[in-house]
Amino acid sequence: MAVTRQKKEEALRELIDRFTRSKTVVFADYRGLDVKSISGLRKQLREKESELKVGKKTLMRLAAKEIGVDEIGSEEMEGSVAAIFSYEDELSGLRILFKFSKENEKLKLLGGIIDGKVVDPNVVQQYAKLPSREELLAKFLGSLNAPLTGFVGVLSNVIGGFVRVVNAYKESFPSAPVAAPVVETLAEPVVEVAPAVESAETTIEEPVAEVTPVVEESAEEVSN
Repeated sequence: MAVTRQKKEEALRELIDRFTRSKTVVFADYRGLDVKSISGLRKQLREKESELKVGKKTLMRLAAKEIGVDEIGSEEMEGSVAAIFSYEDELSGLRILFKFSKENEKLKLLGGIIDGKVVDPNVVQQYAKLPSREELLAKFLGSLNAPLTGFVGVLSNVIGGFVRVVNAYKESFPSAPVAAPVVETLAEPVVEVAPAVESAETTIEEPVAEVTPVVEESAEEVSN
């Protein structure tokens, strides 16, 4: 038992290392393929700095958790699955595997991990159809010697492919319910009213006019 556990731990460490170094990971069901076909696929992948590794689904999940991916694969990932790791170019392994699956129907894509997100087989196919750097460079250089319409056509094809990938990527995630917009009620500004100054109850006395006493003249006439 100790030897078996030790081997599992060693296999898990190797998978964690591959998941950490890989830029993209694609999972596939390889059951039904003969040894010769698998060997040919491995050779093609090695030429593009990619690798095929077969392992148990449970170990794949444990290794993926180490890079922050909690859940991978689907219900179809049972038992042992093939994981294709791309170390140099993000899309090299995807293209090789996609082309191989077209020529060998027994190989079935099960999804993958791109940009740290779990994606379904449809997204993997859309990424695999994107032109490589070499193809883009060749098209660009060729368009320099072509009329302006040719250059616009190249850009349109590239942009169209990118849009299809983005749409497929968005559709791979369940749509979240749209929450009702929250309308914030703006509070009326509070106007600070200065306290009224209480008028002092001071009685203002009317100025008293001085009355000059009237001197009553004597009724008697003053004789000269």
